[in-house]
Amino acid sequence: MPTIYDLVTAGNIADFIVTTNLNKKPALGAALFPADKQLGLDLSYLKGRAGLPIALKPSAFDAQAPVRDRIGVSAIQTEMPFFRERMVVKEKERQQINTLLQGGQTKMADAVIKFVFDDMKTLVDGADATTERMRMQLLSEGKIQIAAEGAYHTYDYKLVPDQFETLTGTDTWDQATSTPVQDILAWKKAVRKRTGTEPTRAILTSATFALIANHDSIKKDMNPLGAQNIILTDEDVLNYLSRKTNMQFAIYDDMFVDEHGITKSYFPDGVVTLLPPGALGKTMYGTTPEESDLMTGVTDADVSIVNTGVAVTTNKIVHPVNVQTIVSQIALPSFEQADKVFIAKVATI
Repeated sequence: MPTIYDLVTAGNIADFIVTTNLNKKPALGAALFPADKQLGLDLSYLKGRAGLPIALKPSAFDAQAPVRDRIGVSAIQTEMPFFRERMVVKEKERQQINTLLQGGQTKMADAVIKFVFDDMKTLVDGADATTERMRMQLLSEGKIQIAAEGAYHTYDYKLVPDQFETLTGTDTWDQATSTPVQDILAWKKAVRKRTGTEPTRAILTSATFALIANHDSIKKDMNPLGAQNIILTDEDVLNYLSRKTNMQFAIYDDMFVDEHGITKSYFPDGVVTLLPPGALGKTMYGTTPEESDLMTGVTDADVSIVNTGVAVTTNKIVHPVNVQTIVSQIALPSFEQADKVFIAKVATI
């Protein structure tokens, strides 16, 4: 008769996660920064603006807070942020599994195991959320802010002042006197003049997109004779913007729950980021301590790797009889195309 040790293993959990995620839509940041793996944790392999190494800047406790919240991780280990959380099978589920297994009701036990695996999957989803937060913070601010080990750390990708603009006064897109399309064209021209490459894509939220869709200048340009009465769909406005700017616009509203239980958007309202074609960099995964032990064979734990670099580890607990699952990752985006990005804060929403 199988025991909880036989059922709740790192391999089984990993297989469950892979199978469950087969039809899952990948996060936008995962497409822009494809996953890659390097051995060890040496930051010098990660490149930022103009192919230069990314600089880590520790911050004092009383430093001024950035515009966006800092990302909470377990530690900063050898220059790369280290994320790790654990979960133990709950007493109720453990008793149910044991009772069903003793009674030979394996199918019912499998149903309870699925609930357990769903809980374990939330840890891996949390790891994915952490990397997406870093990627989107990078694309909206040009740097990554992390809180770890009781201190604050900044990963500075060295974007230059010419890659940013903050609209003020009557120029913000919530004002009738503003000119959203002309602004975008001017930013494109500035990037082309500086780098020789034109942006072909842009990211913004639906709240920022609504400022464009509801702007009188857009309505009048699309229908000069009846601008006040025109009803525009998102598709209408997206097609219009594409024709006017020769760019594709991605509306990104995905959300996450942070470490304090607060629901937030990955990408902030009121920001538009222009992007060049192709991948912007890579989401680089380092070697976690659990994976390192697996590679050297000096561990009694059961370890499997999912999503390129997320380690799923299970440990036996003898008293009370149980299984502990630990999910860990060491990850940070590189940003080889950072020079060709432009970040604009167009309004306060």
